Amino acid sequence: MTEPRQAKWRGTLRTFLARFWPHPLPVAKKQIVIASIGAGLGLTITSLISHWLLGQVNLWFVAPMGASAVLLFGIPNSPLAQPWSIVGGNMVAGAIGVTAAITIPYAPLACGVAACLAIAVMFQLRCLHPPSGAVALTAILGGGNVHQLGYHYILTPVLLNSLCLALLAIIFNNLAGRRYPHPLASTEAKPEPVAIDVPITRDDLHQALESGQLLDIDEDDLQQLLQRAEAIAVQRQAQRAR
Repeated sequence: MTEPRQAKWRGTLRTFLARFWPHPLPVAKKQIVIASIGAGLGLTITSLISHWLLGQVNLWFVAPMGASAVLLFGIPNSPLAQPWSIVGGNMVAGAIGVTAAITIPYAPLACGVAACLAIAVMFQLRCLHPPSGAVALTAILGGGNVHQLGYHYILTPVLLNSLCLALLAIIFNNLAGRRYPHPLASTEAKPEPVAIDVPITRDDLHQALESGQLLDIDEDDLQQLLQRAEAIAVQRQAQRAR
């Protein structure tokens, strides 16, 4: 291999490996504190309510709810963190997981089928929620206590804990000054188009992201999105001018 080609491969490898270096999360410190306190309070109260109503602590259900809390309180503006996402997603995944556990005796195959179907159905019902994958797997791998519940598992603890955490997220996020649920209703005023006369750099986007809540998108992706939107707007205006 020639020296220029070797240098090219080394540069490509260094660039690829550099992507694994942890990048800073652009989020205001205030939002970090709010997210941490909210998740802690939400999980504590949800666990207490579940223990009070069911008479026991559902240790095997801590993982899905813990993951949900990260979304609902850490990234409440994400489509994956909305109330319908956690309630609908967890119920769908729970039902599919129980069905797979009953009908497929081989656990690894049951896990694969349950995850596949749960993701497909959640996409269709617009309730995609990543922790719901753990809900489906818990129905299969949760042991005898979970298997004895059968389809009752969907109601308690899945629906019970999901509703509690979603309700607490609504209360806490709004008290903290966050709009939650995040999407604007059809009757609410939408932001007006903004004409930008100056170029926006990556540093500008970084500072803008740092001044608010954590968004599930980085500066480079956001810049590409703005460029695509600009190209679409230019094409739309050109079509109107014809």
